[in-house]
Amino acid sequence: MNWDDTTDAEAAAERLVGAAADGEDQAVEAALRPKDLGEFIGQEKVREQLDLVLRAARARGATADHVLLSGAPGLGKTTLSMIIAAEMEAPIRITSGPAIQHAGDLAAILSSLQEGEVLFLDEIHRMSRPAEEMLYMAMEDFRVDVIVGKGPGATAIPLELPPFTLVGATTRAGLLPPPLRDRFGFTAHMEFYGPAELERVIHRSAGLLDVEIDPTGAAEIAGRSRGTPRIANRLLRRVRDYAQVKADGRITQEIASAALAVYEVDARGLDRLDRGVLEALLKLFGGGPVGLSTLAVAVGEERETVEEVAEPFLVREGLLARTPRGRVATPAAWAHLGLTPPRPQSSGNGQPDLFGA
Repeated sequence: MNWDDTTDAEAAAERLVGAAADGEDQAVEAALRPKDLGEFIGQEKVREQLDLVLRAARARGATADHVLLSGAPGLGKTTLSMIIAAEMEAPIRITSGPAIQHAGDLAAILSSLQEGEVLFLDEIHRMSRPAEEMLYMAMEDFRVDVIVGKGPGATAIPLELPPFTLVGATTRAGLLPPPLRDRFGFTAHMEFYGPAELERVIHRSAGLLDVEIDPTGAAEIAGRSRGTPRIANRLLRRVRDYAQVKADGRITQEIASAALAVYEVDARGLDRLDRGVLEALLKLFGGGPVGLSTLAVAVGEERETVEEVAEPFLVREGLLARTPRGRVATPAAWAHLGLTPPRPQSSGNGQPDLFGA
């Protein structure tokens, strides 16, 4: 695969440990998704708070407050939106910010909503500004003004909307303007999962996929899943394939480790791209600091691919640091690749020479 021929989003989706969902992931996730809050694993605080919001709305016989879910891809934002609709016994309409480029696009969707319906708007921060401004009034007053005509003769026709619940999802909450954030009655941030939670996700998915897996096999997969259920489920499917072809179909620690070695996913969840960045940083530049563009050339990738696809996980794992002088490897990076960091050069007075002179 040539990474240079893809966009950052495509590159992330094509990686086995990428958190973006491709067509296969979306199809499998539909079968694996929990149907209610009781089945949903992880995000304990979010589940508890959301349960209170939904129960109170049902007790009042009212539409639930608008909900904003933020967090990295693959943590369950779409799943929670479907659970909200199920808990409120309401239909759900799914769309995304990039699909709404004009205010008219949003007006068409809003005007066709039923009373109590849940509108799930993924990547809400990527919606166009005119549509965003129309959404303010729709969320607060359940009304939109449809502009008919152009120029001085244009007329605004008010259109009343039935009460509905907007569930917005975003991976970059900081890009949402304050007026939009303030109109959400409930805001939740989705956290990365711990190993124990991911093991529960894997055991549940294995049962639904009719895959036999022992606790050590689930733990091995969970440790390489980057704290993300979507990645855990994807790795489980690849390990299942390996177990069916190379073994008796049962997933153990040895089978999981051997399978993920074939797919170049190491014990900490790093893949070829991640290790390529670290190896270039350590072996070619002595651990840095080195500029992002120089590092990208050394890896043979686009600058944006290194910065947006590889670096976030490396930084979160404490393997790489971004500094004003450039990218720097941490002691953990040297240890992970089994390399010895160079000894600092010393100046004539016996003190370390920071500039290597």
